Amino acid sequence: MKTGSFGLMTVGLLTAILSPAVWANPPAPVMAAEPETGELLQPRPVPDGSELEPTAPTLDDWMAQAVAAEPAMITDVQVNSTPAGLSIILVSDQPLSAGASRIEGNALITEIPNVALNLTNEAAAEQLSPAEGIALVQVTSLPDGGVRLAITGTQTAPAITSSPVASGLAFAVAPNVADAAGVAEDAIQLQVTGDAADTGYRVPSAGVTRLETPLLETPASVQVIPRQLFEDRAASDLADALRTAVGVSQFTSSRDLFNNVLIRGFDVSSLALRNGIPETFFTLSPPRSLSNVERLEVLSGPDSIATGKISPGGVVNIVTKQPLSIPFYELSASYGRFNTVEGQVDLSGPLDAENRVRYRLNGSYEYSDTFIDTDDVNIQQATIAPVLSWDISDRTRLNLEGLYLNGEYPLIVGLPARGTILENPSGEIPRDQFLGEPNEDRNDRQIIQMGYDLEHRFSESWSLRHTFRYSNFQDEQIGAFPSALQDDLRTLERFGFLDIFDINNYQATAYATGEFETGSIDHRLVAGVDYVFEDSFYDFEEFEAETIDIFEPDFAGGLGASVGTGSFLNSNEGLGIYLQDQLRFWDDRLILSLGGRVDFVNSASEDRQVSDSQESQSDTAFSPRVGILFQPVDNISLYGSYSRSFQQVTGRSATNDLFSPSRGTQWEIGAKADWLDERLFTTLAFYDLTLSNVLTTDLDNPNFDTQTGEQRSRGVELLTQGEILPNWNVVASYAYTDAEVTVDNDIAVGNRLANVPRHSASLWTTYTIPEGSLAGLGFGLGLFYVGEREADLNNSFEVPSYFRTDAALFYRRDDFDLALNIKNLFDVNYVDSVDDALRVNLADPITFQLSASYRF
Repeated sequence: MKTGSFGLMTVGLLTAILSPAVWANPPAPVMAAEPETGELLQPRPVPDGSELEPTAPTLDDWMAQAVAAEPAMITDVQVNSTPAGLSIILVSDQPLSAGASRIEGNALITEIPNVALNLTNEAAAEQLSPAEGIALVQVTSLPDGGVRLAITGTQTAPAITSSPVASGLAFAVAPNVADAAGVAEDAIQLQVTGDAADTGYRVPSAGVTRLETPLLETPASVQVIPRQLFEDRAASDLADALRTAVGVSQFTSSRDLFNNVLIRGFDVSSLALRNGIPETFFTLSPPRSLSNVERLEVLSGPDSIATGKISPGGVVNIVTKQPLSIPFYELSASYGRFNTVEGQVDLSGPLDAENRVRYRLNGSYEYSDTFIDTDDVNIQQATIAPVLSWDISDRTRLNLEGLYLNGEYPLIVGLPARGTILENPSGEIPRDQFLGEPNEDRNDRQIIQMGYDLEHRFSESWSLRHTFRYSNFQDEQIGAFPSALQDDLRTLERFGFLDIFDINNYQATAYATGEFETGSIDHRLVAGVDYVFEDSFYDFEEFEAETIDIFEPDFAGGLGASVGTGSFLNSNEGLGIYLQDQLRFWDDRLILSLGGRVDFVNSASEDRQVSDSQESQSDTAFSPRVGILFQPVDNISLYGSYSRSFQQVTGRSATNDLFSPSRGTQWEIGAKADWLDERLFTTLAFYDLTLSNVLTTDLDNPNFDTQTGEQRSRGVELLTQGEILPNWNVVASYAYTDAEVTVDNDIAVGNRLANVPRHSASLWTTYTIPEGSLAGLGFGLGLFYVGEREADLNNSFEVPSYFRTDAALFYRRDDFDLALNIKNLFDVNYVDSVDDALRVNLADPITFQLSASYRF
């Protein structure tokens, strides 16, 4: 395999970056505090023989010492919020003293000797997200006696002070103040992820721009869908999980593998980010699973700085579950309508006593007959996702992550518009009708992915990250595809085909982030390089296929004779170099973001059945980004931004000139606000987005295309997400999207873009009873409205609006969860999306799912 000059440049750069000279010695040991004084905890010195207390001189003294040596009993753990953070009281029958303290990742660990646990309420031993900045408080017994108190911060280890009280031992906890606890300034702060970290709908920051910046300080429209939100909704796939995201439209069926969505009117399915790193597939979009996903981050609008090639609509960052520093084990299972079953396992914890090596293993299996009334048309998917994290030193972390996904889905799931959306003299087609060939209909996809993520922190201000990921993606599609509906409006012509893809994809990144000052201006800088290479082997075969009656189908039992074959080799290569600086003025009241990226892309194709048929094309694109944000008060920000994106367009014009990349250009202004003590977050955005260099027919040479086409999307988006009252979560959104063709030689100017509603809105809310005999019982309600949409760019017919209602009933107590989810509660017959006039994707009827999970 030849990777060309781009590959050689990248290999040389990464070799220099990973030179042993960059790794510094680990910092000094962590210091802790003397407990009785309320000062910060310090490690106790190891005593020598001269410091040992003398033995008891008399029998009475000996008895007194023996009684004092009996272990105290901790009967309760009281955790309460305070203005400074958190108060923890270990209630005991005797006074207690804190022992040595240490920091492991984001957790501060304190061991209390000569004490045992005897809790009246075992649930008090593990409390999730008790305060902002604290992910977990956990109290456990030690094997050799004593008790271990672990307080885990969401981003950094907390600081604590201790003081004995009459009822036991009290701790005052201050989150996110690592230096006060004696953490070495240049120690890596490993972010805690997983179920212990994100337990609400309000997520304060996102890493989709490669700078972990609070949403309130980001001059762009970024929204986060945490795991709890899509678990509460029992989301079935990635597209379903994005249903609550503002400005996002479905462009797929619930019964296929594609997970296609539109953002601000444009298809974003060809590219995603995984943990902030591009996951670029040039040929096909890979299958997705939610089993190992921690959260989804949606960046709306064209921003090629961190991604390179990108749809003008935006990008979705898939953040995966990472190893936890505490043992965590969860088993879950569900059963639903149409014989839908699913099982998941989630295991995590440390592998060594020092907690330097941790693991996470997620696995899932799902099966569904679907509502299609035909045998052998079902869904089946299995996923295994292991992660291993190793703290090589206090400054260096290595993550090894893998993924295996094997999915089998139906291919032909749509029905003709005549008989579904449009009238048909023969009546209405049953929505569970199938018009392919059951014995020859499948879309089988398999992906094997493995890679590493290496991060080194030189100091508190500067760090370096390097990643490499290899993916092998195989796809086999076969079916009887619709080609035309005859004049009787019931006889469907079809052709058969077999497509086989084998794709190898290699991606590497290296980037540095840092903070520094120039006078009174604070800078947060990210600079790096991305490289991707992909080769794709594509073979196809076409077959004859019999016609079928769309109202009374009589399946042929297979496909007909072969009528043609083909075999192609495609390769794509890209190198991107970027720089982004975030300048902060006036105590962070004014933030200016400046960035630019230059990409070099090359594509080549070869017909393997024709000699000397190689063709190639190289392009260069520069993408700037400018953003400005002003915070008049601490909880409100106003912002504006300008950004551009690109996508390569291959081919030649009538003058034999290579086509230029298409360009997305956006202007956006908006406002953001934190409400209710930072429990509720709101974003209001106004944008004007244009896609230029769109191919359209050359009127002077109709056999060729020219790049004079243009499409535009303008709109308003409003999103509110978080907690209204304690235990009452909500996410609500409204989007107005005016997406239309503005210049074209084939399509009428003013035509609306396909599958894009002008108005859409959603509401999902849950409430959990906090105490009493019904504590843990909760309710959920979802309302989803999607307005009228055009089915295609010619606006040949309109897709009706719909209003869908979902509901949930759940019970969560201690480590056990039980939930009943109902989707499409009132059995509304509506259309999810339209591929063309012969493939209208009808939505599922009313469905239910009963699920249970247990953590231990």
